[in-house]
Amino acid sequence: MFGNFIYFIIVLLIYLTYPPAEQASFAFFETLTVFAFLIATFAYITWFQFQRLERRISRDNFVLLDHQFNAILFRQSIMAVVLFAIDIYGLNLPSFFVNVTVFAIFPTLLALLFLGLFVIYLAIVWTAAHGPYRKLYRADISRSSYVFSNISFSLPVLLPWLILSGLADIILVLPFETPKRVLATTEGEVVYFLIFLFAVAIVGPVLIQKFWRCTPLESGYHRSRIESLCLKAGLEYANILHWPIFGGKMITAGVMGLIKRFRYILVTKALLRLLEPEEIDAVIAHEIGHVKRRHLLFYLFFFVGFMLLSLTTFNVIDFDLMLLVMLLFATPLYQYIFGAGNPHTAITFTTAMYSVSFILIFIVYFRYIFGYFMRNFERQADIYVFTLFDSARSLISTLEKIAITSGHSPDRPNWHHFSIKERVDYLSLCEENPLWINRHEKKVRRSIAAYLAGIILIGGAGYYLNYGEEGGKLNNYFWEKILFSKNEKILQLIEKNNKNPYFYQGLGDSYVEYKLYEKAIQAYQKSLALRPDNPHVLNNLAWLYATADDERFRNPKLSLELARKAVELDPSPHIWDTLAESYYVNGFFEEAINAGQHALARAKSNRTYYEDQLRKYREAAVRKSSRWNVGLPCGNPVS
Repeated sequence: MFGNFIYFIIVLLIYLTYPPAEQASFAFFETLTVFAFLIATFAYITWFQFQRLERRISRDNFVLLDHQFNAILFRQSIMAVVLFAIDIYGLNLPSFFVNVTVFAIFPTLLALLFLGLFVIYLAIVWTAAHGPYRKLYRADISRSSYVFSNISFSLPVLLPWLILSGLADIILVLPFETPKRVLATTEGEVVYFLIFLFAVAIVGPVLIQKFWRCTPLESGYHRSRIESLCLKAGLEYANILHWPIFGGKMITAGVMGLIKRFRYILVTKALLRLLEPEEIDAVIAHEIGHVKRRHLLFYLFFFVGFMLLSLTTFNVIDFDLMLLVMLLFATPLYQYIFGAGNPHTAITFTTAMYSVSFILIFIVYFRYIFGYFMRNFERQADIYVFTLFDSARSLISTLEKIAITSGHSPDRPNWHHFSIKERVDYLSLCEENPLWINRHEKKVRRSIAAYLAGIILIGGAGYYLNYGEEGGKLNNYFWEKILFSKNEKILQLIEKNNKNPYFYQGLGDSYVEYKLYEKAIQAYQKSLALRPDNPHVLNNLAWLYATADDERFRNPKLSLELARKAVELDPSPHIWDTLAESYYVNGFFEEAINAGQHALARAKSNRTYYEDQLRKYREAAVRKSSRWNVGLPCGNPVS
């Protein structure tokens, strides 16, 4: 079930990194036809695979079918993610909705709409999986309960994003400029994210237990026994709740909440019905161990650690340079992408590369680093039972019952738990020799220390390379002196592509990234000499001439000339913005306002930036008018 968390986070990343297209890839009815065909095909393949498996359950051995069931479930869940990516990047489905007023004002609502589409895809998988699941594991649960339990268990992982994004939408709508400007900066976004992430982590359990439809455990023997054990362990909590996951027919328990006021202990009816009192005590001791060892807090810090690493290191990847290398080794593909006549194709492709890279890093981090700590935290919670009791025999018998009643093989591990057999074996070792308890505690402490050291080292190096002045010089030296000057293979490929405008386009983009303006201008000029009607190059060169940090390379007059040509070829908002900036640096403020309005009207994302640009032009026009009114010279536009 925890794998569903990763699926939802991945599709959220896919959606959030998608640049909205000015127009869809296909007409509405063509898109609808392809969309319906893909869903129908996906549903048929999913249903066929699970039905074929269900027919074999009575004939084949359990271990093999257990493996096949989970393999199909995993494969079709991945296909659901792929189908969602096709909907977003291939069919450009968001482009049909971005102009709807409510979605333009509150983009989070549109994101929820498409996340709902992904829920439908997973619901198709779970609906088809119910039959073999029920028969294979002898689970007495209805199809609707099975599907709803999977959905309700997974969706809370999106709660932090939903609150953060929703509040940001509201802030941007309200007529207060200071919060908008804070959110427009990287530092402001980071502070906003951290404050509300911790706030959601603290009070989120209140919302989650309501979403899961939990109810207070009634007074009586079981509640009194759990309360006594918590008192013995010194654990404070808000309430003990019935957890109706999978109809309450799964033997499991849980705990959530960083502080006592919003901390809940969750138990299922099956746990209370099928376990002996001493076994229930052992399960609750395990959950108490999670709190006492501060695992919930560590999980939060691991998530923040991933965001920190992403912020400080991911920009080391130069996607313009990656595109250039792709051009050198796969020129036809690069030429198709950047010469297709649709400028959004290049933007989408570049963004897709970014998204895929980011998602792969996310998967590796959570599957291997986060998963490593989850497994060892679970073992640490297991051995916490020795803190409250003299023996772990009750927990061992509980784990054995879970293996029998769930139908799962006791040897089956997963990315966030050791297998039941491994857990039982380790508890048995601790029974025989308590030194194994201390050994694991030391392992966890050393692992956390190594993680923190790695975060500091990698994060610091990433910050140095991305934001430090010396790091910037090092990057420039590497790409300019080593890649483009010292590598004979690259030099041969440059010579081979010296008649390819797209090569010089990629080369110019890469040089701009590292502020090598002279080389960038030369590359862009060579590209335009080979293809004068390339709006991408015209726009980027115009922007360079208008805004270069080094004023030696500024040329306002030429910037305006190039920007006018670019906007005639491609009236995209970012190109209108370049034209507006070109008018601005030439002193034509009214024209800059007009062009800025065109950019804002066409913008379907990042509207705050275009609004700030437009405000800048209007303020400049007011200052110019004020100078004339008081009889002061205001300067002549550059001609």
